[in-house]
Formats: sequence, structure tokens, C-alpha cells
Amino acid sequence: MADKKYVIGLDYGSDSARAVIVDALTGEEMASSVKYYPRWIEGKFCDPSRDQYRQHPLDYVEVMEFIVKDAVQKAGAGVAENVVGMSFDTTGSTPVFVNEEGIPLSLLPGFEDNPNAMFVLWKDHTAVKEAAEINELARKWETDYTSFEGGIYSSEWVWAKALHVLRKDEAVRKAAYSWIEHCDWMPALITGKQKPLEVVRSRCSAGHKAMWHEAWGGLPPEEFLTALDPLLAGYRARLYNDTYTSDVKVGNLTPEWAERLGLSTKVAVGVGAFDCHMGAVGGEVTPNVLARAIGTSTCDIMIAHYEQIEDKLIAGICGQVDGSVIPGYIGLEAGQSAFGDIYAWFKRVVAWPVENILSKTTLVDAETRAKLIDETISAIIPQLAAEAMKIPVEESTIIAVDWMNGRRTPDASQEVTGTIAGLKLGSDAPRIFRALVEATAFGSKAIVDRFAREGVEIKEVIGLGGVAKKSPFVMQTLADVLNMPIKVARTEQTCAFGAAMFASVVAGVYGKVEDAQRAMGQGFENEYQPNPANVAVYANIYQKYQKLGAFTESEKL
Repeated sequence: MADKKYVIGLDYGSDSARAVIVDALTGEEMASSVKYYPRWIEGKFCDPSRDQYRQHPLDYVEVMEFIVKDAVQKAGAGVAENVVGMSFDTTGSTPVFVNEEGIPLSLLPGFEDNPNAMFVLWKDHTAVKEAAEINELARKWETDYTSFEGGIYSSEWVWAKALHVLRKDEAVRKAAYSWIEHCDWMPALITGKQKPLEVVRSRCSAGHKAMWHEAWGGLPPEEFLTALDPLLAGYRARLYNDTYTSDVKVGNLTPEWAERLGLSTKVAVGVGAFDCHMGAVGGEVTPNVLARAIGTSTCDIMIAHYEQIEDKLIAGICGQVDGSVIPGYIGLEAGQSAFGDIYAWFKRVVAWPVENILSKTTLVDAETRAKLIDETISAIIPQLAAEAMKIPVEESTIIAVDWMNGRRTPDASQEVTGTIAGLKLGSDAPRIFRALVEATAFGSKAIVDRFAREGVEIKEVIGLGGVAKKSPFVMQTLADVLNMPIKVARTEQTCAFGAAMFASVVAGVYGKVEDAQRAMGQGFENEYQPNPANVAVYANIYQKYQKLGAFTESEKL
């Protein structure tokens, strides 16, 4: 096995992390491992009623040790010593405050159980007020620092979150020296480059979420940040000027981390990025193709030639950043704040009697009761989808708007809410579920329409992730609403696979990402074609969706 070269892609999602070991020369997946974050699964440090979602760094560390060692063991003898590279993708913007040594505050005595000292997950919307203040100031400033991020700053992004935490928590405010994104912290941790000014910062996270751009010398200047709030004084100097694309090497595993992960110090570690951006690479994205990572939310990624974008500022998306996806192209990001999360919400609504009434029944023994509850809850979504598919499109009298977790694009707003209208006494659960699926598809069409309005041509759509692979009903509805064919990537873990592709470049196996894609890509397993009859009906329903959305937003329901 001396001529073998293996790479590891690590994908940190909202609920769990996964490691994939890939043969860098053939693209063969050797092994994988997935583990949920233990504290997160228990619901610790979160308060959904206040849109607060925090994650403890120990969840990230403990899970990493498990999944890497587990995957290496599954891969078999001779693999560990031939692993040459590893790279990370994570959710984002998911930042944490750190001390002068770059240690997250929640790893320090006195802060272990303080949610404000932990990573603020992407979907934490506690900073709506701060995001509004950033937008207001940016409009007045000589330079609009949000202009390359769609022109609207979101509460899902780092500066709003950081300011909210600083205002809220005096203890964190006094202890904090700088902040770091999750995708930057993982490579920094295992290469021993944790100090804030030593961290090799991701172009992806900085450009899409932190208002970084070369045009104004990096991050917004001190004058802008302190005008926003004096609490931000000094942070600009304790962060970074330069950023790097994910084909750049951060360093090698330290001896400590090589031992903890069961690998060697020859393993090269690459610059991290956000999950959907690396997922697009793993899904073999090419110019003018929209790659949709469809899970709890969606993240929509494109790459475009420089001459196509030129001096365009694309309004209402999540950024246009040079090299954030593949170096040598402009990376474009959009997405929906909730997609699968909407289905999960409806599942919880439907399951309420099961969890709160059936769980207390004495008609069966405890073991049978538990099995009955588990079987029922696990069957809810598949059964709803099966029944919803039988309902003709023209019978869809219910219209829903998909803003249950706010709106990411087009035109970010975490103040908007979801809506369901057109209910009748005959509106049963499958019909409501169908309307929710259609709403997520309509939200997707709004994104595609925005790109088209801004002069960015979309020739093809690629579906990535669990929903794309597991739900024919959702994907066919999406194809009908978009009136576009949708190819589904064969790779089960496209984000982790994309990270593995970058790891192969960082380790020197390939000279550029496109070469890694060609050699390691797994192709596509399915393609959904739009149904012409449904396309025409949905075009009419989509107009109703737009009217309901406009009403909902204007009335701030």
C-alpha cells in the first residue's frame, strides 16, 4: 500500500459531524463515520423560543476524535499511515469568542456552561436588532460594506452575533480578545496555530459573512465598527487582513493531534470553508450550474467566470466572493433559512398526541409503548409524502410561505414569519404537508428568479444532501416549480467529499480543485424532469405565493 494516498474530509453539520476517508487517486470511499453532538442532542444551551442556538466546542472536539478514529478503523490496515491530507467544512456563520491564546471562552474555567461563550450556530437569530443597525449604518457610510454580501447584512452572520453577545454578557465582554469562525478553528486547533493573529482565515467565511473584501483592504475599518458600537473597539486589529482559499495548506497535524486521531504528522491540513461551498465542489459544480445543498436549510452555490460578473453587484444574495468555492471563479451564495426544518416542524405538530398522550397510556407495557411511539413518529413524513403525492396539483387550495425561520434570500430578513392560508374543513395533514413542500419549492424559485433578474444564467440544477437523495416527492415538486431538470449527486456525503477533494490538493496529489473533481467525482444517480402539466399550474400558484408573502411581510404577521 506504499503507493496509496488517502484523504479525509470532515463535514460539521447542524446536528452531527461526519468523516469520509477517500482514495485520492480513484475517488473510492474507503470508510465513513457519523456522530451526533452529545450536548446539542440533549438540547443544552439552546432556547428555540428565543431563536438561541449555541454549541459547545467540546462537542466538536469529542466528535472529531471519535469519527476519525472510527473511520480509520473501518478502512482497515494500512490506511492510517497513508493518509496525506484532511480538510474541514462547517456550518456558518458560526463564530465564538476566544482569549489571547485563541482558546474559546467556554473551554476556560467559569465559562463552561455559559452559552454566550460558545459557538453561536448559524441559525441563531438573537441578533436581529444588531443586523438592522449594521444595515442602517452601511447605508449612511461612504462605502457600503455589505455591497458584496447582497446589500443586506443578516443576523445569521458574524458581526451581528458578536455585537449581540458583547452587549448581552459583561463577563464574556471582559474576557474576549477576538473571535473565530468554526471553519477556521478546527484547522487552527489541530495544527497548533490558534493564536488569533496566527490563524489562517478562510476567504469563504470572511467574504460571505464578515464584510471582508480586497476593495477596502479587508474587514470594515475601525471607524465603521466603533460607529456601530464602541464595544467593537480594537477587534479589527486583533483579527486579520488576509484571507485564503481552501486549496491552501494551514499546516500539518501536531504530534499531539496525530496521536489523538491515530494519524501521522505528515498529514497536511487545509483552510476550512462552509459546508455548502465544499458540498458544491463534492457535487461537481461547474459554471452556470446551481448546486443546492438541501437539508435542514438550503444553501445554493454557483461559480461564475470573472467576465460574467464583471462589476455586477448581485442584490439580495449571501455574497459574491472571489475563490470562495473554487479558486479562479467568483463564488455566489444564496439559500433558504428553512427547508427540511419546515417538514420537521410539521412532523412535531402532527406527533404531539403521540408524544404527549400515547406516551402516558397504560394499555400496553412500557417496552411496547416505546416501540409504538418510535415506529409511529418515524413513519410520519414518509406516509405524509406518499399521501400528498396522490393529490392532484390543481387541487392545491392551501398556500404556504416558507419563512418559518426567517428568509435568507432573496433579501435577508429574520423578522418575517411563515404563513399558511386557504385552509378549509377538508384540509387534512397530507394537504397541509403538500402545501409546505410546495412553499419550499416556491422559495427556491424566488432565488432562481433573482439570479436571472441580476443577469446570472442558470443552465442546470444539482441536488445535494439528504432531502435530494431520499425524497422523490420533494425533488419532483422542485423540478416542476423551477421548470428545470435536477440531477442528484450520487455521493452520499457531498460536503465531506468536497472537503476530501480540497485535502487532496492541499496534500499535493492534484494541482487544482478541478483536477480533483475529475478524478474523484462520483457522478449522478438520478435526474428529475419537470412535468409540463404541473409546470403551468405551479406558475399560477407561485403568483399567489408571492402575493401572500408580500402581504405577510407588509403586515409583519
